[in-house]
Amino acid sequence: MKGKLTVDPSNQISTIDERIYGSFIEQLGRAVYDGIYQPGQASADENGLRQDVIDAIKQLNVPIVRYPGGNFVSQYKWEDGIGPKADRPTRLDLAWKSIETNEFGLHEFMNWAKKVGTKADMAVNLGTRGIMAAANLVEYCNFPKGSYWSDLRRKNGQEAPYRIKTWCLGNEMDGPWEIGQKTAYEYGHLANEAAKAMRAVDDHIELVACGSSSMDNPTFGDWEATVLDQCYDNVDYLSLHRYYGYYNDDDPTELDNYLGKNIDLDQFIKGVVAICDAVKAKKRTNKTINLSLDEWNVWYHSNDADTKVKPWQKAPHMLEDIYNFEDALLVGSLLITLLKNSDRVKIACLAQLVNVIAPIMTDDNGVWYQSIFYPFMQVSNHGKGVALAPKVDVATYQSREFPEVPYLDSIATYDQANGELTIFAENKNQHESLDFKTQLKDLTIAEVIEATQFYGYGPKEDNRNGQMKLQPLSTQAAGDQITATLQPLSWNMIRIRVAN
Repeated sequence: MKGKLTVDPSNQISTIDERIYGSFIEQLGRAVYDGIYQPGQASADENGLRQDVIDAIKQLNVPIVRYPGGNFVSQYKWEDGIGPKADRPTRLDLAWKSIETNEFGLHEFMNWAKKVGTKADMAVNLGTRGIMAAANLVEYCNFPKGSYWSDLRRKNGQEAPYRIKTWCLGNEMDGPWEIGQKTAYEYGHLANEAAKAMRAVDDHIELVACGSSSMDNPTFGDWEATVLDQCYDNVDYLSLHRYYGYYNDDDPTELDNYLGKNIDLDQFIKGVVAICDAVKAKKRTNKTINLSLDEWNVWYHSNDADTKVKPWQKAPHMLEDIYNFEDALLVGSLLITLLKNSDRVKIACLAQLVNVIAPIMTDDNGVWYQSIFYPFMQVSNHGKGVALAPKVDVATYQSREFPEVPYLDSIATYDQANGELTIFAENKNQHESLDFKTQLKDLTIAEVIEATQFYGYGPKEDNRNGQMKLQPLSTQAAGDQITATLQPLSWNMIRIRVAN
């Protein structure tokens, strides 16, 4: 089988906002407690932050992390997580039926984020709280000094303001599972008023309004239109969430369908963009609302186990999907899809980062990397500069949901400042290798910096034994062409030094 990618540096989708390589930490399961924070663990520092986890996260080069939720935020009182730990209340976490000690709160998160080298995407509670609690949090975090909340921050040990730029106006407010669920009109009006108050405190912040929590919700579309009709002028982004699962393990054709789910994400993104632009036209404004895909991942492996979790524990094992090789292939394709839509998707958060549907897992002794760690690490570190519109010539196949799935999913990014072109390519064919050729236009190959392949594992194989590794990929490069053989079911990356 043959496949060709044509790369033209003048055919650009967009400059890549590196926040599309963001992630998510929620007060849920072992994401925080026994995850990023575990006092007494061998690698933990004096503040209880696990250095081995910090080192693992740094490899992913995550530029922004959404916190503290997620469903958790809709019943969270942020004031519970500040001040002396001995004075902080223990609460029932109604979202996940867990015990929340509030030992880890705002200052601990911001200290951790600084050590990781990331920025905060801070969520406010618009489920059970409202306008002034949100504005007070902005004041606490961002106002320099001389007011009640800013001086309380300074009293609590943080002299300089945190200057958090990106804020989420609640979480999944359309969902019946959400504490404080709202109608679209109720939420849109509340989000608008909260946005006005928050911006009155700090007019440099940017705000993310809640879109539908799923494209499958019956209110999808109407929700987006109604919410934006209320708050369009005072927000900057609209969120969307999407998780993917398997359909039927006993059906041998289901893998073909599973690997085509990047098409679903592409359709979802383009549908939400169309709604945003329809509201823009209706309002006769020049302002464009971009998207924040602030929850996305594979999530289905832990569903049965989670039904057996006993309520009211501290840091229970929840949502601990063990990802296999086919999940890594899908995550790779979803990352390519984000790059293909980088003109409108400016923020994206892989949900989540540690232990909970996560690329990094911990136990008391150390960390290990899930299969999905590898494609995410490569794209987040090397998908820089501008995304180039891919022209792909390859055969397609039909699956249960998708009439035409290209066997080759590929895109190139061009970091002109460093003279580097990076190609990401996935062969979805289960049985045949792919003769892959990349044709460059107006660029000449100076050298191949790095070429790797991730392949050779069974679709259901996971990395609990640590056997998964990136392997060298053999390439042939000359002039304006580079060729390689992509193995069946493989994720591949080729980095090239180019001359104009």
